[in-house]
Amino acid sequence: MNKFLRSLLKAGVYLLEQSDHAAADIRDRAKARVEDLTDRAGRAIRGQEDHTVRDAISFAAGAALGVGVAILFAPASGEETRSALAGKVRNVGNRVREQLSPEEKEPASTEG
Repeated sequence: MNKFLRSLLKAGVYLLEQSDHAAADIRDRAKARVEDLTDRAGRAIRGQEDHTVRDAISFAAGAALGVGVAILFAPASGEETRSALAGKVRNVGNRVREQLSPEEKEPASTEG
């Protein structure tokens, strides 16, 4: 009976060690993820994060400023420039309306 209890005790200790090894692996992975998130948060707070949105807004503002300056220094008069722009905007609006409006197409005739 003594050998049987000793064998059970050894099996129990072995199983506990195995679960500890498995938990250590999970614990290490969780620790690495927490450290990664902490580093990312620190960079974001210090302003070392990706500036894609800021750069896109700056580009759009620069393009708008360039268009404004081009309109101011255009060789055509103000009235001509405004009417040309209004015509182009109307054309684009009409094209958008045509593409978005539900078209009722007549079925093609099968008579021959």
